[in-house]
Amino acid sequence: MIVSDRSRIVAALGIVEILAWGSSFYLIAVLSGPIAAAEGWSPGIVTAGFSVALLCSGLATPRFGDLIQRTGGRRVMASGMGLIALGLCILGAATSPAVYLLAWAVIGIGMGAGLYDAAFSTLGRIYGRGARGPITALTLWGGFASTVCWPLSAFLVEQVGWRGTCFVYAAMHLCITMPICLFGLPKAPPPVEPAGEDEPRRLRPPLKDHRFWCLAVAGTAIAVMASIWSVHLVTVLTAQGHTLAAAVALGALIGPAQVGARVIEMMGGGRHHPVWTMAVSVVLVALGFLGLRLGIPASAALVAYGAGNGLWSIARGALPLALFGPQDYPRIMGRLATPMLIASAAAPLAGTALIERVGPQGTLEVLSMIAIIPVLVTIVLVLTVRADTRLATPGR
Repeated sequence: MIVSDRSRIVAALGIVEILAWGSSFYLIAVLSGPIAAAEGWSPGIVTAGFSVALLCSGLATPRFGDLIQRTGGRRVMASGMGLIALGLCILGAATSPAVYLLAWAVIGIGMGAGLYDAAFSTLGRIYGRGARGPITALTLWGGFASTVCWPLSAFLVEQVGWRGTCFVYAAMHLCITMPICLFGLPKAPPPVEPAGEDEPRRLRPPLKDHRFWCLAVAGTAIAVMASIWSVHLVTVLTAQGHTLAAAVALGALIGPAQVGARVIEMMGGGRHHPVWTMAVSVVLVALGFLGLRLGIPASAALVAYGAGNGLWSIARGALPLALFGPQDYPRIMGRLATPMLIASAAAPLAGTALIERVGPQGTLEVLSMIAIIPVLVTIVLVLTVRADTRLATPGR
């Protein structure tokens, strides 16, 4: 069986993303308890490390987007894996909160160079307008990060402790993900595609383009909701009368729903404009929160939310490519990621304040209102895309 270069590159990045997400974004979920118990640090300090990582990632991502635009993603992503490895080594050796927070800052910079935004930019730089299919396929690989790494992290904590877990993941990056990036990605990306004659709107500076700001607003709102929900899902569900075990089981539906939605999207073969992927995504997310608020079965609401979140991962990579073209795609991705990651860093603390001030049900009502924002800006994007399509169609 002959495997195409495209399939090999997507598979290589898929392995990288599973380990990168699992050893950074998803790591704290397993390590927070053991760290707090072993070191005597407060839960606030332990979770603050993750917020620091997201903040540093948001600040660094535009710079990495610029580098990928100029040189391709090979060295940037390999550097990202090295930075995550370095941060994990510092984390494993941390004996004070200051060094602990420094470790997460280094990990966060590595996340900016190695997670989805960098990987999507790398694929856009390699395949240009044809990157939508590889982006969709890559999100399927990434969807298994928590499935693979949560049990692996728990096993490692049992065997070698939380510090040893950090060192094992660091070794994986040095021995697996860095070599994959260096030897599995093209050494020199192809020349940037020239703008087509039918792309006058794409040449407008993104920061002066309302479509850019629609994507930024929608992405930031979704990032806020996802961060708050990931931390406080169990609190809200138990406040609605579910037992702890039931709340955890309901939360477990989100992951399969994400992957299932991505599979359905991939089966569509990219025959529809990605703005419709975004439209379905934001509607499903809104239905999830509104459904919980209105009392529909929590299982159905969480499946809707998970499916919407899964489709958003595809839309956030494919839609900027379709709207602005491949010429400046990595830079645009870097700038779009900044408000989303900064919002993700601040959202858990905001969620805690909401819980304390208005309670779990009030927090759910706030999330339901926030969920309307992406729907409204997506309507603007849909109308814009339809208007552009009519202008580009001969005889109209």
